[in-house]
Amino acid sequence: MKHFYFLMLIFICLNQGNAQSETDSVLLRKIYNLALSEPKGYEWLEYLCYKVGARLSGSPQAQQAVEFTKKIMDTLQLDRVYLQEVQVPNWKRGDQEIGRITTTKKQKIAVRVVALGNAVGTGKKGIEAPIIEVKSLKELATLGKEKIQGKIVFFNRPMDVTKIRTSEAYGGAGDQRRSGPSEAAKYGAVGVVVRSLTTSIDNFPHTGALAYQLNVAQIPAVAISTQGADLLSQMLQKEPNLRFYFRTTCEMLPDAVSYNVIGEIKGSEKPEEIIVVGGHLDSWDLAQGAHDDGTGCVQSIDVLRLIKALGIKPKRTIRAVMFMNEENGLRGGIKYAEIAQQNQEKHIAALESDGGGFTPRGLGIGDETAFAIINQRWAKLFAPYMVEIQNQGGGADISPLRNQGVPLMSLNVDSQRYFDYHHTEIDTFDKVNLRELQLGAAAMAGLVYLIAEYGL
Repeated sequence: MKHFYFLMLIFICLNQGNAQSETDSVLLRKIYNLALSEPKGYEWLEYLCYKVGARLSGSPQAQQAVEFTKKIMDTLQLDRVYLQEVQVPNWKRGDQEIGRITTTKKQKIAVRVVALGNAVGTGKKGIEAPIIEVKSLKELATLGKEKIQGKIVFFNRPMDVTKIRTSEAYGGAGDQRRSGPSEAAKYGAVGVVVRSLTTSIDNFPHTGALAYQLNVAQIPAVAISTQGADLLSQMLQKEPNLRFYFRTTCEMLPDAVSYNVIGEIKGSEKPEEIIVVGGHLDSWDLAQGAHDDGTGCVQSIDVLRLIKALGIKPKRTIRAVMFMNEENGLRGGIKYAEIAQQNQEKHIAALESDGGGFTPRGLGIGDETAFAIINQRWAKLFAPYMVEIQNQGGGADISPLRNQGVPLMSLNVDSQRYFDYHHTEIDTFDKVNLRELQLGAAAMAGLVYLIAEYGL
């Protein structure tokens, strides 16, 4: 008899689990249907790109973006919308940059360059010096001061095109941009030229932040387009005594006041448990910041809209954050984590979208335990939408929460085109597809709903 009751209990539990799974499947379908049939994120993104435009931290446009996204969330009738003050770097690019190669026969060949973010300028006259090509920081150290002093260092290591995950290729080449200027300065270099971080061969230089080291001379640094880099490299092979000239007038001003923009739906049963979803509101100053990261911002706001519009009462608090200053300081992410710790908030998950608004391929879970739970519970729910649960996730803005034990997650998209546009003048609204954008928002909303409903 006991054996019979035990089997009946298992049967009942299985039926309940199947019924719940069916309910969740229906709800995910509703989320996707609403996201695709009544898209709002694309409309918000269009305004952000065309009416606000480039949103470098500390700029008037960054403040306009703060006001615009707060206004959007105010209209959604959320439980709370507020600003979180943060001090941000205030770097200004100045005049359009000039770059040119000078041959031993005094022929001058113009190439396209842009100043790296946070870099010092050359001054109005610019700088001209012999140029030496290296492929790595290790090669730079091998050459030493004798061969580097008084020269411009040209870092020309391409992104590895054999990497299927383009983010891995980006990470593998990024040290020359971030650390190259200070490392070159240690050996007496007067300037740095860095090959743009992209797999594309084009004439659009890609900016991005450098990080000067303490107690090391700060020297000017620019990125050169990949076409320009290839030309320069080819010319150096034939004529090692080339000289290079570039002019930048960028400068770092005192920190400015800005804000993270935050909206939330309060949990109905466990409001103290918080799920944060977000993107970064700032962008580089060369274009509209459409894929980086306007798409992530509007998708995060759309998570709240979709849940609210469907009448879902989440058991746990859902909070969307538009982080300020990811590009050249990460101050918004750091400040958010700092305030969360001060307030002893309990975040149970953090999800970020910062890979562009392309077709979603997966929901990346960077925490092993959380991955095992989510994959086992909900992988089948996302399968009809061609979204996998992947054991690789996270993001820059939510990374400061890792020290508080928060599982970090990301929307993982088809990234093959992302670094064509990343940090360039062509990161514009017309490169974003409405359907791809909304599919990403739906996937994020689905995962956030499930975590809010069942926890981890």
